[in-house]
Amino acid sequence: MKYATLPVSLLFTASVLFSISLHAQEPEKKRYIEPSKHPEDVYFGDAHIHTRISVDASLWGNTLGPADTYRFVRGEEVESFKGWTVKLGRPMDWTVISDHSDAWGFFQLMESGEPFIMAEQKGVRWHDMIKDNQTRQVADEFIKEWGQGKIQSTWDVSAKELLEPGWIETVEAAEAANDPGDFTAFIAYEWTSNPTGGDNLHRVVIYRDDADKLREILPYTTTGATGSEDPEDLWKALEAYETKTGGQVMAIPHNGNWGGELMFDNVTFESKKPFDKAYMESRARWEPLYETTQIKGDGETHPIRSPDDEFADYETWDIGNLAYTKEVTEEMLPKQYTRAALKTGLNYQDKYGINPFQFGLVGAGGSHTSLPGQEENNYWGKHASSEPDAERWKTPFRVADIGTQEGWSEVASGITGIWAMENTRKALWDAMKRKEVYATTGTRIRVRVFGGWDFKPGDDQRSDFVALGYDKGVPMGGELYYPAVGDHAYWGIAAELVEKGKSPTFMVAALKDPIFGNLDRVQMVKGWRDSEGNLHEKVHNIAWGDAEKRKMGADGRIPPVGNTVNIPDASWTNSIGDVQLSTVWQDPDFDSSEQAFYYIRVLEIPTPRWTAYDAKRFNITMGPEVPMINQERAYTSPIWYIP
Repeated sequence: MKYATLPVSLLFTASVLFSISLHAQEPEKKRYIEPSKHPEDVYFGDAHIHTRISVDASLWGNTLGPADTYRFVRGEEVESFKGWTVKLGRPMDWTVISDHSDAWGFFQLMESGEPFIMAEQKGVRWHDMIKDNQTRQVADEFIKEWGQGKIQSTWDVSAKELLEPGWIETVEAAEAANDPGDFTAFIAYEWTSNPTGGDNLHRVVIYRDDADKLREILPYTTTGATGSEDPEDLWKALEAYETKTGGQVMAIPHNGNWGGELMFDNVTFESKKPFDKAYMESRARWEPLYETTQIKGDGETHPIRSPDDEFADYETWDIGNLAYTKEVTEEMLPKQYTRAALKTGLNYQDKYGINPFQFGLVGAGGSHTSLPGQEENNYWGKHASSEPDAERWKTPFRVADIGTQEGWSEVASGITGIWAMENTRKALWDAMKRKEVYATTGTRIRVRVFGGWDFKPGDDQRSDFVALGYDKGVPMGGELYYPAVGDHAYWGIAAELVEKGKSPTFMVAALKDPIFGNLDRVQMVKGWRDSEGNLHEKVHNIAWGDAEKRKMGADGRIPPVGNTVNIPDASWTNSIGDVQLSTVWQDPDFDSSEQAFYYIRVLEIPTPRWTAYDAKRFNITMGPEVPMINQERAYTSPIWYIP
């Protein structure tokens, strides 16, 4: 009897299939409760922190390094520059140390009087000033001259021997602090572009990856033979990193209010030509998020740009650019603020099918104290010299010919909430990439929004709220398309819904921070582009506290929630507002042919500002120009409707 001989490759395939078959026959795990398929937990953190490794932080007096920051954010005590024993009110779930990529370690070299520093007259002068405890003045001069390109033309501040020690310290500290499932320490840096005399084009660069990939690289700088102040060159460097390592990385811009007209300009940085397809695709890919609120001013919108928004003028910084060498003008505002940029993006989407300004919203401090996690009752300042004392409120943040930025104008903002499956680098980074994140001004409000075509009144009260949101719609950061059109056929939703004039519906829920103020209201902020190409915005009040007492007027406004703040005592009562607000809202003015975006703004009731806490603790009286009351808020990433 003859037997057929099988090729080795087939025998191997058969053995693999056999092993797979055996594995498939293993009994399934028995679960009493099936794990959720969708994110049900929010993780709070600060996406932008500086330690002593940043040259300006050191010049301002910061002596705390990355390891100290990780101890602080995880709830341990550390000692601050002014000798305070400091502890965060509540530990954070994750954090991003993002020291400036240029001039790492430069302060220490000036302080020690390295020969190449002392070879220059300004180096000798700054060395002597540091020894004379005039570091704040050195910091102001350094920042101004950096913006003018004078530092870079004098010294090679991007040399490997300067960058490598600080970068290795950063990477190793993050790796030591990272505790998957409990705490996430991202590896990151800040690319610090200050072109045209000091306009801000800074980006925080955040990696998804672990130390094994990042020990082999150095941060991209704005100076040196390979450095550049052009964001397009940064994006090329990020792409080269991904190609080389197989890793993943993103960049998050911040402080357009300090950027002159550059942050959301309509031309490219170098050539000053209108955006082409490659530029728009690159920006959308590498910059999925924007830091919309932080210590140096809230950037959601400006009252001149949003005159009908009664809450638009919130912690506004609009004196000058980063170096305070250029005064802010009204013409600059559309290229500085979040809402204006989101509206501008609709023009690009309509004309080219690509939106370079389709970004989600995050909040961060940008603190240079190593002490993040901004809280009104526990605010540690922008830099070490503005840590708490009886004088900080009247010590100017910046004095320049164009104006003075007062010390009391510093904003105890912000942090970011991330909806993710678990607290790991990969899970949190992936949620950031898909824009399932929101910004707050320091409060830990929990807020969710889903957009779809068939949410019904009462859906916001269902026990399966989260599963329903994902099954019938998209979360914050998502896109809504016209049902059953082209490649964007909508799942499970009949095209007739829209053909009959059905407008999108949004299911929203917000829960107060358990420690701070009740909720005043939930608002839907809509921006859209009409058939004539005009851009519009409207703020809708969609849910509010004390609804039995406060009724909406014919103009869509509702009466103020009230104010229980006792300024001398820096206290308030939660006798007004609600603990939780939720609703299903349908756009009453929807036109299916018009590009649009929608995001949620949640406001707390009035509570004491950090200045009120300082006034009480130091028993001082501040001037009448100093605000003592604050109304904390949260901004979700938008949902975009694309016809």
